[in-house]
Amino acid sequence: MKSTNFILREGRIEDAHECGSISYQAFKILDERYNLTTDWASPEATIKSFSSLLKRQNVYSVVAELDGHIVGSNFLWNNGAIAGIGPLSVNPITQGRSIGRHLMQYVLDYARQQEFAGVRLVQAAYNSSSLSLYTKLGFRVREPLAVLKGTALQLEVLGYVVRKATAADIDICNQLCFQVHGHVRQIELLDAIEQQTLTVVEHNGCITGYITVLGLDGHAVAQSNQDLKALLSAATAISESGFLLPTRNTELLRWCLEKGLHIVRPMTLMSMGLYNEPVGAFLPSILY
Repeated sequence: MKSTNFILREGRIEDAHECGSISYQAFKILDERYNLTTDWASPEATIKSFSSLLKRQNVYSVVAELDGHIVGSNFLWNNGAIAGIGPLSVNPITQGRSIGRHLMQYVLDYARQQEFAGVRLVQAAYNSSSLSLYTKLGFRVREPLAVLKGTALQLEVLGYVVRKATAADIDICNQLCFQVHGHVRQIELLDAIEQQTLTVVEHNGCITGYITVLGLDGHAVAQSNQDLKALLSAATAISESGFLLPTRNTELLRWCLEKGLHIVRPMTLMSMGLYNEPVGAFLPSILY
């Protein structure tokens, strides 16, 4: 008989090795089932990522323990009015015991206590189990997405100037984000400034869009597709794991494909609570 006597507790830095190893194995098995390449480069890289994650002050973590061993984890990112969830992972040998559901409910309860206006996540569209779980917990499908990969274009778009952002550009970037989404992403902008990855595009002398980094961890907002095309064209690198693009934006998706980028997997943006239909062009992050 399977033991269901698991407990939930807040994550600690010393949990990184077990949590990272479990996440690597869980996603590797899922991706192999669908003949996909896993986004985690190696167990060691995943453990390093989790070590960094568990140190972040703006991330709330929870782990599940069964018979004294960690069997899963989940994370809630405090990025302002909207919180992002993930990655959620459960040890493959202990799946089917509602551990994932309890890990998700745990961070949702915390989000309610903290009075976030909304919570969001990006779900692997090919994983029917997680789609069912999140829907039953109250999430709504908002946007079909695709992960795109390829070689950096390193092109110029006539009439658009792309440059590295400075701290003086933060307010304008926040205004753009609010115009498109109805909320700001101040913490992520400040992180991108610190990492020197925040890039803006100017058109007719005004900042009309920005991108924090061209990868799953980054996001972009812009007034138009042309602004996003300029940002994508000027990028000197694309993250090895690719970046997310809303597939309803047919014009931008077709343009990316014509430039040699390719789709590697479908994803789904889901939300609970506050959500405004975007007004403008955008690229989401793996969180939202």
